[in-house]
Amino acid sequence: MPRRIGLICFDTVTALDLTGPAEVFSMANELCANAYELILVGPALKPLRTDTGVRVLPDIAFHDAPQLDTIFIPGGAALRDPLTAAPVIDWLRRRRQTRRIASVCTGMYALAATGLLDGRRATTHWRWASDAARRFPKVSVDPDAIFIQDGNLYTSAGVTAGIDLALALVESDLGRPLALSVARELVVYIKRSGGQLQFSEPLRFEVRAADRFSGLTNFIVANLGKDLSVEVLADQAGLCVRHFRRRFRAVFGMPPATYVELLRLDESRRRLSSSRRTVDSVAASVGYRSADAFRRAFQRRFGIAPSLYLERFS
Repeated sequence: MPRRIGLICFDTVTALDLTGPAEVFSMANELCANAYELILVGPALKPLRTDTGVRVLPDIAFHDAPQLDTIFIPGGAALRDPLTAAPVIDWLRRRRQTRRIASVCTGMYALAATGLLDGRRATTHWRWASDAARRFPKVSVDPDAIFIQDGNLYTSAGVTAGIDLALALVESDLGRPLALSVARELVVYIKRSGGQLQFSEPLRFEVRAADRFSGLTNFIVANLGKDLSVEVLADQAGLCVRHFRRRFRAVFGMPPATYVELLRLDESRRRLSSSRRTVDSVAASVGYRSADAFRRAFQRRFGIAPSLYLERFS
């Protein structure tokens, strides 16, 4: 029998949170007939508007939904409001015995509100991680993970991370060769190395950068193996060192050296997982004169030695 997957929909649902995983499971069906049965489940049988304005029509209402193998909870503004999220939360509580329950992005808010995530690890979009940790103190929120499994509960980061999670579930259900074939058809990685910070940190900098800071991240990334002292960065921004330090910290909440280290370590992680380089050569390529200093910084940042990371993900 096909595994029946319920995809929750509601007004303001993030379209790609909903359609991304659906596309993964649909492609799996093309490659392995009748692997999955997809059902759109909503509060009522009436059209719902996604965040993009596209309308979707649920296949079945919450109160009529059959037994499901897996439930997917996409994110959306409605789930961050306890009042509008109430129908989803109440239904999830009644479905707590479902074999797998997965959330994408801020879908984690509805899952956490049920209490099912209490005492467990979870993730959500990096922009909402601090807020989620504050609102759900019993949940250990990891702002960097692409997705997390804790028991039968799965949570994933923003938007396209739902595709990563769906591919992982396909791999678990149908094997790695089939999941690889799905990833190839969709032209995506079956498993991205690293976490959200490799994407969110540089992007956050560019979004907030203005006037003299504009383009500074690109300069840093293009010169990771070179001298990136505060004097060099201040000169690049056209400011004196003292003024540069003060403005940088005021805008980005960290000193320049800390930000440079973040970019160096995130790039080192990418190079470790995508090349045949040694740990020492990667350390040198991103600007560490001492391999031992690099190892300590990497361990401190990611909680794993670079040699073990290389062994696992290269």
